[in-house]
Amino acid sequence: MSTQPRALIVLNVASVALLAAAYYASLVYAPLEAVMGQVQRVFYFHVATAWVGMIGFVIAAVAGIVYLWKKDLKWDSVSLAAVEISLVFFFIAIVLGSIWARPIWGTWWTWEPRLTTAAILQMIYMAYLLLRQGIEDPEKRARFGAIYTLLGGISVPVTFISIRIFRSIHPVVIGAGGAEAQGSFSMAPTMVQVMLFSIFAFSVIFVTLFWHRLRLGSLESRVEQLKLKVMQ
Repeated sequence: MSTQPRALIVLNVASVALLAAAYYASLVYAPLEAVMGQVQRVFYFHVATAWVGMIGFVIAAVAGIVYLWKKDLKWDSVSLAAVEISLVFFFIAIVLGSIWARPIWGTWWTWEPRLTTAAILQMIYMAYLLLRQGIEDPEKRARFGAIYTLLGGISVPVTFISIRIFRSIHPVVIGAGGAEAQGSFSMAPTMVQVMLFSIFAFSVIFVTLFWHRLRLGSLESRVEQLKLKVMQ
C-alpha cells in the first residue's frame, strides 16, 4: 500500500488528540448531573457514537444509489467501508446505553421503542456483511449491497424518531420528550458544549477510520481482480 497522504497523517494525530480532549471534557469539564450523578457522563460518548454510526449507514445508502447509477465498483467499497465502521460505533453506543440504563432503569436492557429499533438496525447491517460473503461475483455482490443498504437505510430515521412518535421511557435530551421518560434531564450550557464537542471529535475519528478503510478496500479490490484474472 502506498505511503499515507499527509492529510491522513494529520487526521491520525487530530483523532487521538480530539479523543483525549473529549474524554477530559466528559469526565472533568462537564458538570456533575444532580440526579443521575457520574453515570450521566456516559451520555456524551453514547450520543456521539450513535450519531456517527447512523451517519455511516446513511453514507452507505447514498453510495448504493450512486453505484446503481454509475455501476462503478468503487462505490461498493465506499458502502462496505461505511457499514463496517458504523457497526462498530453503533455497537459501542448500545453498550454505553446499557451501562447508563442499569442504574437509571434498574436493568441493562428493556424492549422499549428506541432500544428495539436500535437492535434491529444493528442486526440488519450484521446480516448485510454475512450475506455479502456468499456472493463471489463482484458485480452481483455490489448490486445486492446497493439495494440492501438502500432498503436498510430506512431503519435509520425510524430509529432516530422512534422515541418521538412512540411512548418510550428513553429520554429525549434535545427537544420535547415524553413525561414517562425515565432519566430525562435538562442540559446545562456546558453539557451542550461537551456533547457537541464529542460529536465533532467522533465525526473526525469516523472520517479518519473511513479513509483508512477505503485505502484497504482499494487494495482488496486489486487482489480480487488479480484472482479473477488467474482463474480465467
